[in-house]
Amino acid sequence: MTLEEKAGMCSGLDFWHLKGVERLGIPSVMVSDGPHGLRKQDDKADHLGINDSIKAVCFPPAVLSACSFDRALLAEMGTAIGKEAQATDLSVVLGPAVNIKRSPLCGRNFEYYSEDPYLAGEIAAAFIGGIQSQHVGTSIKHFAANNQEFNRMSCSSEADERTLREIYLPAFETAVKKAQPYTVMCSYNQINGTFASENPWLLTEVLRNEWGFEGYVMSDWGAVNDRVAGLKAGLELEMPSSGGINDREIIKAVKDGSLDESVLDRAVERILTIVYRYLDNRQEETLNLEGDHKLAQHIAEESIVLLKNEDKILPLSGQENIAFIGGFAKIPRFQGGGSSHINSFRVDSALDMVSAAGYTVTYAQGFPTTSDVYDETAAAEALRIAASADKTVIFAGLPDSFESEGYDRSHMRLPDCQNRLIDEILKVQPNTVIVLHNGSPVEMPWRNKAKGILEAYLGGQAVGAAVINILYGNVNPSGKLAETMPIKLSDNPAHLNFGDSDKVQYHEGIFVGYRYYDAKEMEVAFPFGHGLSYTTFCYSNLRTDKNTVTDTDTLTVSVDVTNTGDRAGKETVQVYVSDQTGCCRRPAKELKGFEKVALQPGETKTVSITLDARSFAWYNTDLHDWFVGSGTYEILVGASSRDIRETISVQMNSAQQIPLHIHMNTTFGELLSDPRTCEFGLTMKKKMDTFFGAPEEPEKSETASEAISDAMNDAMAASMPLRNVLTFGLCTKEELTEMIDKLNQL
Repeated sequence: MTLEEKAGMCSGLDFWHLKGVERLGIPSVMVSDGPHGLRKQDDKADHLGINDSIKAVCFPPAVLSACSFDRALLAEMGTAIGKEAQATDLSVVLGPAVNIKRSPLCGRNFEYYSEDPYLAGEIAAAFIGGIQSQHVGTSIKHFAANNQEFNRMSCSSEADERTLREIYLPAFETAVKKAQPYTVMCSYNQINGTFASENPWLLTEVLRNEWGFEGYVMSDWGAVNDRVAGLKAGLELEMPSSGGINDREIIKAVKDGSLDESVLDRAVERILTIVYRYLDNRQEETLNLEGDHKLAQHIAEESIVLLKNEDKILPLSGQENIAFIGGFAKIPRFQGGGSSHINSFRVDSALDMVSAAGYTVTYAQGFPTTSDVYDETAAAEALRIAASADKTVIFAGLPDSFESEGYDRSHMRLPDCQNRLIDEILKVQPNTVIVLHNGSPVEMPWRNKAKGILEAYLGGQAVGAAVINILYGNVNPSGKLAETMPIKLSDNPAHLNFGDSDKVQYHEGIFVGYRYYDAKEMEVAFPFGHGLSYTTFCYSNLRTDKNTVTDTDTLTVSVDVTNTGDRAGKETVQVYVSDQTGCCRRPAKELKGFEKVALQPGETKTVSITLDARSFAWYNTDLHDWFVGSGTYEILVGASSRDIRETISVQMNSAQQIPLHIHMNTTFGELLSDPRTCEFGLTMKKKMDTFFGAPEEPEKSETASEAISDAMNDAMAASMPLRNVLTFGLCTKEELTEMIDKLNQL
């Protein structure tokens, strides 16, 4: 290839195609937005979904599908999308999106899986495996720390290394190590002052050297700041086309010697390897829209979360007089706005599907789906039919204009007109169920009054049928929340540090989502992992395959789960780990395993989950590596982060040790807390006690005892730096320096 051809391969041909080289027989291939369906644009191309795309199936977006807690289901969804991509000649599906839900306000949260990096990584790896089983690539995005839409193309996410490693990078790491996505899409934003598109630490040191990524890195659309710097850092493909501008920058840099041509060669080789992985495995597929529509319905049914079911108001009976209220019953909001917007070939509404199922309901719009206007006439009609019904189901949610790619929400409320009507209906009809259509948590001022709440999120094009099947008990709900629902926006840990335009400070650090709410012992509307069923489950006989483990072992955790109700159901067993070693400040517990199990009435199954050293580890910034401390860890197993059913302890004997960094300002408390320095610390403390005359002094007077207690002495000693032994003349500086040097060699 000529220099010009190689440089050209590193940017798009147009909005959706990569360049080919006709004289060498290298064809152009097409990529398309995902991740919950195909947005292939055959005519006018755009980034934000303004122009139409081909008719396709809109599967449940990530906000809902993650609530399935079901790896196999996400793999099945991925396989279907992979087959659709083969049928429409698409080489790469741009997804999944695994950015962490730092704040409920992020306008793109509906595309992201979770506030928890373990869950997001496991679900993403399964989805990627499904798509790529069809020899179609994925582009996991947006790498990394892309957690707001406001000024997303220029703002800098300011986060320390531990926060990045424990919260914002692990979902990508898990997906790369388990599923090897064909491509990774870098984000728009800067990370600690360096654009993701030209960040060698991110794109090369971490992604390739540490995690072993083998594909190519592409830019988000328009994310390139300095093309040559990006190429050096590990950004192979710029999307979309730059009209040749940046290609010429690459050529110029090679010619003037500022860019080694081998870097360009490597980038082109990586791109072509993936291109031919697709081309060499082309297969005949036909679009099975109806079949995929049924799969989309099944995924929604497995993911919708029953938040509340007081007095067993659900399931509904076909013999009851039921009122449906709210515009979303007729026109559901089933996906978000922006680059992932699917041109669905069909959309099921709850109102249509309840009739198709043979049930009779009375309907009133009550409020619109597109605006926040309280219509007195429509409200009066809704109140009339609600009061005369046996039970009322209100279909509420966020209009399209309230959340979308490109901007963040300004508050966490439903439209005022909806909250007002819900409140008025609850006064005349206490037997009310709220069905929510939203891409991110909303405040629920009526939460304690409504008897039932069903979180349908954005459920894909078949959401109407899925909701009806759950409302009427044809499907037993089994979804679990992939994020915490706070009571109000100001409870969120990022509340005071979200949405800045220049530098966005991640001051909450690792305490994101339930990690924060647990640390604060704060009441929440509904906790992470929560989800009810029409049956009940009992946990028993928690055990581990060993009581003592090392940092090279795996630990198998097993628990028996019994369906104690009268209908078949599915339960997601969640395993959390709590560090009791006191090694460092950590969350009260962290999700480290989960498994969904199906049980018939009265049936018991054993669920076993394997934990490895990483399940117990935290990221140590002195080591620049993961660290497992020795000591006690609690294994907590339950139905949600706040519904822990069984607990067991294990002892960790780790060979890892944090390097000693003893210096003049190291405290006696730090010396005493480390077995390697404890003896030295005790010796110096005794000298200090002797200096102050503690052993030789006569018994202290009552006044002295009140003024200086033993606890006070111990506390003062614990916080006293080593340099104070010089202050009190207990040794020379040379002697202390020599002792410090010896300690640091331990």
